[in-house]
Amino acid sequence: MPLRRILRLAPWGIRARILSTVQHRVLPHVAPEQRLGMARRIVHLSAPPRLPLMHTPTEAPTMRVRAGRGWVTARRDPAASPAAVRRQNLDRVITALDAAGVDWFRVPTRALLHTAVAVPVQHRALVVRLLEELTAAGAGVLQVVRPSGHQGRRARRTADVLRVCWPVTDPGGSMLLGPDLGCEIEFWRQRDGTLTGPRANPIADVIPAGEPVVRADESAFGAFSAPDDPARYRTREIFTTPSLDRISFPIDAVYTWVDGSDPAWQARKAAALAANPWLHDASKLANNDSRYTSRDELRYSLRALHCFAPWIRHVFLVTDDQVPAWLDTAHPRITVVSHKEIFGHTGTLPTFNSQAIESRLHRIPGLSEHFLYLNDDVFLGRPVGPELFFTPGGLTRFFPSTALVDAAPRSPTDPPADSAGKNNRELIRNAFGRVLTRKMKHTPHPSRRSVIAEIEERFAEYVEATAAHQFRHPDDISLLSSLQQYYAYLTGRAVPGTIRFRYTDLAAPVTPFKLADLLRHRNLDAFCLNDIDSDPAVAAEQEAMLADFLPAYLPFVSPYELSSPRPATSAPPAPPTRPGRQPARAGHGAAGALPAQHDRGTGEQTSTNTPVA
Repeated sequence: MPLRRILRLAPWGIRARILSTVQHRVLPHVAPEQRLGMARRIVHLSAPPRLPLMHTPTEAPTMRVRAGRGWVTARRDPAASPAAVRRQNLDRVITALDAAGVDWFRVPTRALLHTAVAVPVQHRALVVRLLEELTAAGAGVLQVVRPSGHQGRRARRTADVLRVCWPVTDPGGSMLLGPDLGCEIEFWRQRDGTLTGPRANPIADVIPAGEPVVRADESAFGAFSAPDDPARYRTREIFTTPSLDRISFPIDAVYTWVDGSDPAWQARKAAALAANPWLHDASKLANNDSRYTSRDELRYSLRALHCFAPWIRHVFLVTDDQVPAWLDTAHPRITVVSHKEIFGHTGTLPTFNSQAIESRLHRIPGLSEHFLYLNDDVFLGRPVGPELFFTPGGLTRFFPSTALVDAAPRSPTDPPADSAGKNNRELIRNAFGRVLTRKMKHTPHPSRRSVIAEIEERFAEYVEATAAHQFRHPDDISLLSSLQQYYAYLTGRAVPGTIRFRYTDLAAPVTPFKLADLLRHRNLDAFCLNDIDSDPAVAAEQEAMLADFLPAYLPFVSPYELSSPRPATSAPPAPPTRPGRQPARAGHGAAGALPAQHDRGTGEQTSTNTPVA
C-alpha cells in the first residue's frame, strides 16, 4: 500500500509523527527543487479519507463525519454556513417549544457561536423528553453543558443547561458544523419575585420576574449574524440593551485583486513597463510575476469571510476593470470598484503597484468608516467576532510582527516592502519623534477612513508620489498595511491586538505539513498563503497544493459565486447600471437569512430544513 494511502488512514497522532520524521529527516536529503513536490505527494490535503465500510453514496442526504473522538451523522449541504446552521438549530428548538406550549425567552450568551433560550425549571422533564425525541428522529446531538462532565439520559434529568444541534457538513465531509453552533437551553428558577439563570451571561443572570416581554432583533443577542438580519425573537427588555463590549458600528471589507493572465491587462502592463525604465535597476520584487498570479484564492477568501465573519456589512472588490468569471456581481452585498473610481484625476493609471492602490482605497464610494482591508491571499481561519479587529469605542487593533524593519539606510535594491517600511519609519520619526521598529503581520488590516484621509492630508507629498508610481518604487510608503497602524496608535486611535495567525510561503517545502496541521486543527483566526517570488518550476506544484487544500478547508459555496461562471475575466458593467452599487440596505439578508416578516415568539412557524441559498 502506498505511503500516502497509509497516512490517510492512520490516526492523526501517528500520522503527525510520521510526517514530522519525513519533514526533518528525509526532506533535507532531497534536492531543493524537488522538496515541495515530494512533500505535496506525501501529505494529504484534500477531503478526509473514508474506509470502504463507511463509504457514503454521493447522492445520500447524510453521512458519518468524525467529530472530536467520535462520529456523528450530518446532513449534507454544499452551501451551508455557520450562521445559517446556528439559526436552524435555534429555530428548530423554539418551534418545538411553541408547539409543546412551553414558555421561553431568548438570552444572550458569552460564546460567539452558541444561542440560548431560557425556560422555567418546572418544565425540565417535558423539555428533556421533547429534545430526546427531536434528536432521535432527526439525527441530532443532545449534550449536557452544566454540570460539566456528566452525560447520558440520567444526567439530562437534572441538568441546568443542555445543548442541542443537528450537524451539517459539506458533500465531501471536509468540515463539520456541529455542537459549536448548538442551541443551549437554560433552566431558570423563579423565587421571591425574581428569575435566576443557571450561569452568567453578558447582561444579567438575575432579573425581575415582571421584566417586560419584548421582541428584539438578532443583533441584541450577539455579533455572529448579518447586520441587516430581519429575524426577531421573544426576550425580556433588559436583554435588548447592548453590553459595553458590544460593537454596533458597521464594518465593511475591501479586497484588491488582479488576474495576471488576462491578455488585455498584460498589454497594459507591457506598455507601462516600457515607460518605466528605472525598473531595470530596482529590486526584481518590484515587478515579479508572482505578484499578479491568481490561483482562485479570492473565491476561497470570500468563502472564509462569509463563513466566519457574517457581521461584515458589505464587500468591495477593487480591480483594474476586471471581474472574476465566477463572481456574481448582482449580489447586493458585493460591489466591484474600478481603479478609475478611486484614483480619479490623481496618480497614474493603469497601475500595477499595490501600494499605490492602497493609498486610494479610502476613496471608495459608500465605504464605511471602519473596514477590513484584505489581500486575496489572506484567509480567516475560523469564526471570529468584530472585537478581534476593533474596540467597542471604534479604535482599530493592529498586529505587530516579530520581524523587524531593517535598520540600515534605504537602498534602491531593497525589497519594496522593506523600502516602504523604512520610508514609513522616517515619517513617524519626523512627525512624532518615535522609531518604528516592527513590521505588521500579513493579516486582515482593521482600518478607518478618517485616519487614512488625515494621513493623506498630512503627508500629501509622499501619498501622492506613491499613487503616481505604476510599479512598486523605492520612494513608496505602505499606507494601509503599516503606516496607518502606527499613526493611529500615536494619535490615540489604535491599540495593539492579539491574533492567532500563520504566514506561509507557498514555495517552502514545509508548507504542506503546515497546511495539514491547519486542516486538522482549524485553530487559527487568520492565515496567509503568500507567493513572494517562486521559481516557475514549482508553480505547478503550488497550484496543485492550493487546489487540494482550499476546497477542503473552505468547502461551502458562498453566495457571491455564480452557479455557471462566465467564460473568462471580464470588465465590470458601467457604474450607472451596476447592480449593488450602494452598500447593503435593510431587507437584503445574507444567504440563509430568514424572510423579513420572520418574528419568533408570535406563533408563526417557519421551515428550519431549507438549504442555505
